[in-house]
Amino acid sequence: MKVPKNYLSNTPLLTLKAANVVPLFGVIFRGWNAFNIVFLYWAENFAVGFYSILKIAFGRCRRDEFLGKVLVILFFTIHYGLFTAVHGFLVLLLFEKEKAASLMSPYMTGALVALFLSHGVSFVRNYLLKGEFASANLLKLMTIPYGRMVVMHTAIIAGGFLTMTLGSPLGLLVVLIALKTVIDVKLHLWEHKKAKL
Repeated sequence: MKVPKNYLSNTPLLTLKAANVVPLFGVIFRGWNAFNIVFLYWAENFAVGFYSILKIAFGRCRRDEFLGKVLVILFFTIHYGLFTAVHGFLVLLLFEKEKAASLMSPYMTGALVALFLSHGVSFVRNYLLKGEFASANLLKLMTIPYGRMVVMHTAIIAGGFLTMTLGSPLGLLVVLIALKTVIDVKLHLWEHKKAKL
């Protein structure tokens, strides 16, 4: 497979990889288990939703389409919020809901902030500075997060459940993080390749 010349200089991609390394330290040095990892990746949905709303808001549209844009944002916020809430409930139900109250330790919060910033770098660099907003389709922007959630979390929940069943061994947790990172990178490249078309 030929690596694009700008691959290493792609700041959003490097930031994405760096943010995905943070949970690895949680596993190795903080004793995180499969539930911690799955819960963190579920919480990342809030970052995805937040930047999706910004993309819709900054997307170019005619003056007479402004009200439609506001309605799209409102609908997406409610629908995606409910979808994320139900998804979170299932995560807590399938894994260890009694641990949920103690999840957001300072390090867990830091890991979530890293993922949030990673999405922010991509938003600024690709969407604003590279001009993806000019040709963005608002309805497509609204559907992208759902596809990402289904692909990502089918793999993560299945892997997390297997890992937890086996007692959260370090090796499998590392594989789970690596799997998420690979999926993240592929989805990132696909999304921005589609944006150029």
